[in-house]
Amino acid sequence: MSAPRANADDKVLRVGTLKLIHGITPYFYEKFAPPGYKIEVVPFESPTDGKNAVLTGTVDTCIHGIAAFLLGAAAGEPVVIVAAATNRGMGIVADAKSDIKTVKDLKGKRVAITPGSTQEVVILERLKAEGMTVADIQPIRLSFSDMPAALARGDIDAYVGAEPGPGISLANGTGRLVEYPYSTPIGSLNMILSASEKMIKENPERLKLIVEMHKKATDYAMAHPEEMVEVAMQKLGQQRASIEKAVPNVELTWKIDNSFIERAKAYSGLMVEKKQVRQAPDMAHAITEQFM
Repeated sequence: MSAPRANADDKVLRVGTLKLIHGITPYFYEKFAPPGYKIEVVPFESPTDGKNAVLTGTVDTCIHGIAAFLLGAAAGEPVVIVAAATNRGMGIVADAKSDIKTVKDLKGKRVAITPGSTQEVVILERLKAEGMTVADIQPIRLSFSDMPAALARGDIDAYVGAEPGPGISLANGTGRLVEYPYSTPIGSLNMILSASEKMIKENPERLKLIVEMHKKATDYAMAHPEEMVEVAMQKLGQQRASIEKAVPNVELTWKIDNSFIERAKAYSGLMVEKKQVRQAPDMAHAITEQFM
């Protein structure tokens, strides 16, 4: 009895993603699944949870922020980038009733940030560009999904969030966009598709299937923004107005090209500079173009 079950289980591709609109691509994988294969999408609340699920084999691959990946890779964890996933999808949003209109105006304010996220690295770099540090704000530890409600309640003055958070705050009138923070050396780079070294070594064909679906699903979703809206409403439980605000701020992608590699290296360098990691991982080992 065990052999048939194991065989059936092999036909289930488990892919992780974050509960964010820029993690929506796996919900389109089913359209491009090889005959006989099923897709199980496993949503995670935090980038670190998603990365850890890859390492434990709970999922075959996961879409999550590059910051969580670099933190793991720098610590010697056997995790590898196998494809790009998302550019943009970030936003600095302030209380609409506040006088916060620029990053400089965040001085002394309560600003929600998700530790270990791409957004954390980005806001530190934006503060630096304005001659400030994290000591100039009151950082509040908060998950992305909790940020819009906390802003609406007045628990925080601003947040460095991930879509659909900014879209929610803008659509319901509680938030004002300070900026989409893409002016740092890492540009709009945000999320990646990761896999474990074990998966790459022991099951490259399975991984190739997933990456091929990822490519096709990415191109399809970007060509059908209305379907992105519908799927996001269904899977994230958000209202159309907030999703429609969020979609233009999301660029789904899959290519590992020179631009991606340069931005990833710049990102790694920033994390070392900000003492988030002691040393940068070997990026030649941390990124593979094997499945491109």
